[in-house]
Amino acid sequence: MPSLNKKWKLYVIHHSHTDIGYTERQEKIEQYQVDFIRQALEISEASHTAEHPEWKGFKWTCEAYWAVERFLEEATDEEKDRFVQALRRGDIELSGTYLNMTELAGYELLADMAGRAGKFAASHGLRVRSAMTADINGYSWGYSQAMADAGIEHLLSCIHTHHGMFAIGRKQFPFYWETPKGDRLLVWNGEHYMIGNDLGLNPDGTFSYSIQDETPIRGIAEDHWQIAETRIGRYLAQLEKENYPYDFTVVNVSGQLRDNAAPNGRIVSFIQAWNAKHGDRIEIEMTTPDRYFDLVKKQDVPIPVYRGDWPDWWSDGVASTAMHTQIFRGAQRALSVVGRLDPDGRSVKPADIEEAKLQLAMYAEHTWGYHSSISEPWHPMVQELGVRKEAYAAHASRLVQRSLDRVLRARGDVLLRASRAFTFTVVNSFDYPVTDAAYFYLEENWEADYFRQGLEVADERTGEVVPHQQETVSRGYQIAIMAKLGAREEKRYVIREATAKPAGRTTSSTRLIGADRIHDIRDLVPLAGAADQAAVTENGIETPHMRIAWRSGAGIVSWVDKGTGKELIDPNQAHAAFTPVYEVTAGEHGDQMTVRRIMGRNRKGMNAKRSAGTLTGVRAITDGPLYAVVELRYEVEGMSHYSLFLKVYKDQARADVSVRMHKTSVWEPENVYVSLPFLRTDGGELWFDKAGAAVRPGIDQIPGTLTDFYCIQDGLALVSPSGGLAIATPDTPLMQTGPLAFGERKVQGQARDEAPTLYAWVLTNYWETNFKATLGGFYEFRYTLQWGGALNTAENALGVNRSVNAGTVAFRSV
Repeated sequence: MPSLNKKWKLYVIHHSHTDIGYTERQEKIEQYQVDFIRQALEISEASHTAEHPEWKGFKWTCEAYWAVERFLEEATDEEKDRFVQALRRGDIELSGTYLNMTELAGYELLADMAGRAGKFAASHGLRVRSAMTADINGYSWGYSQAMADAGIEHLLSCIHTHHGMFAIGRKQFPFYWETPKGDRLLVWNGEHYMIGNDLGLNPDGTFSYSIQDETPIRGIAEDHWQIAETRIGRYLAQLEKENYPYDFTVVNVSGQLRDNAAPNGRIVSFIQAWNAKHGDRIEIEMTTPDRYFDLVKKQDVPIPVYRGDWPDWWSDGVASTAMHTQIFRGAQRALSVVGRLDPDGRSVKPADIEEAKLQLAMYAEHTWGYHSSISEPWHPMVQELGVRKEAYAAHASRLVQRSLDRVLRARGDVLLRASRAFTFTVVNSFDYPVTDAAYFYLEENWEADYFRQGLEVADERTGEVVPHQQETVSRGYQIAIMAKLGAREEKRYVIREATAKPAGRTTSSTRLIGADRIHDIRDLVPLAGAADQAAVTENGIETPHMRIAWRSGAGIVSWVDKGTGKELIDPNQAHAAFTPVYEVTAGEHGDQMTVRRIMGRNRKGMNAKRSAGTLTGVRAITDGPLYAVVELRYEVEGMSHYSLFLKVYKDQARADVSVRMHKTSVWEPENVYVSLPFLRTDGGELWFDKAGAAVRPGIDQIPGTLTDFYCIQDGLALVSPSGGLAIATPDTPLMQTGPLAFGERKVQGQARDEAPTLYAWVLTNYWETNFKATLGGFYEFRYTLQWGGALNTAENALGVNRSVNAGTVAFRSV
């Protein structure tokens, strides 16, 4: 071993990394994890007897409380008692982490999951003070608040720098993470979760992953002691060179060379043998997160404080199964609606709500497929595990929608029956006012026959007739109104036969419509009482609130707020609004893994071919009292169809955009982006709605963290004191802010030479192991843009996104 300047203490945390679906079937991993707790109990108990004195000092950390829940569900009373006794002895410790998550999970789900371990511990007079995560590379800022609110004081972050990177520019170092509310969470910015295997701490599983030296090994080493003595000494010597301030550090170790690994008493046997031989210079001790953090806090070493977001490098897997991510997000929003409409849970089955939360958590968990998803996309295990992963979103959606149906029935929802009244209830579930569309439906084959002479919609209480727009849709006839509702307000509307019968047709002396029935000249003399029409031309559409212009080939190049005359699109952006951008990186000799592995943090290769869609045609769809719709058609590489359905509202500064595409199936690594070029320098500050906190990307972040893309919740906003622009993103959580070009990536705290960009990153399959290999299929991604003076704070603008994504709740009533 090399000479060291101080006597060292190496602390070891033994755990099983919980990774659901990467190495085995999800239900098999559940069996493994339950059995690991049983094994840990056996090792712990044996270490205190003459049976295995060489295991004395064994400590086991339950990395994810999900595994503990599964254990408690099937454990006998005797096993539960033994488990609690091991917790009391300190041989086993609970982590406050429920699962290793992506940033898909919203704050409500995060807070619920963060509190589960503590509730169990409190029932036995114990506390959960620490949490640990492994194999993930960041967390939403609200994650820290959820932890703090659950009574958790510490977070051990075992980052994995494959396609990711640790924060603050150094690992094996503590910092205080200040939460949005000002609480503090002590973080240890740790090593990879199997660094202890690299160091040779496990004689049954030595690794060459983080440490790749002249002795590469994966498994049982021929000379395990030599590897351990060499690598441990060099590792600690390197810490000394880097001015590491402590004479101790912590590493994690797995019982086997795999995720979801069993506990291994032989690691403690090795530690005892090591201490007998080298304990005077380097002592090793198995510990738990609580013990380690208590030691750190006793040291006379200043610990820096950082406040802000910690974006996750690994949330991009959600865009490899974009359709199911869309279903997940819809289910998560609907669950929040259920909670707001039925806060006491009187109408729902608690078991359904609990199961829905579990299904949502399982989908948001960080594993995105079997380990050979790219190399063997046809393999039965790849197909089987992929379907199971996607089923979590579908099952959550079913449970949540069933619960919402129960809540609405309790509020008077009338199911299908003869002679139903044409009365509809509209509810605002939010605690702030909203003005939003509400939709009523008439059955296609018979209900519309009641209104052959026309219909109208009236407020039942006041009798006031409200404007409506009628369209034929797949489920019959859709009647749209704009409902203005106060906080938590409920209104009832009735559809009735029109009181004003349609007048006979005649001609108008002021209406500039030709004998061909085409109205393509704006009326010089507005017709009194007539609804404002949308002017649609070959190159644009105009309403009283907006003027949107497009150009053949280029797409939407101008978006003017007529209230202020302000242009909302940044002319310096590379692509027009909602233009598709497609990237594909060819792999040599058909090697789909290597070309992906060497991408590092670029998510594309140096030789990526990038192309933008070209606008090829425009078609007017409808023009009614509330809104007009036009379709813009594009040609783009990698897709057989791409079109925008642009819905512009007559009496609101609002436009809904639906991006519809048919993506062709490609095995090569590829990305699809949708351009959102609204980053004008005079547009105000950019805000993202992250789980539990609003953040300004590139500003409200921990140093050294990801700035290329972010996983957001309901949308984003550009805000200034005079007003703002809110963009709701119900379906696509990834926002790309870094340059699309391959190159050196910049992290928080490093200056960028490039101008800021903004794209919705809607599809990707670049990862070399467990992303879904093909992105082929049909998709619709929706966006809502609203702007105006009332959106002059992030709270107002992001609140508008949340309410428009959730929508009003409308149902047929008595």
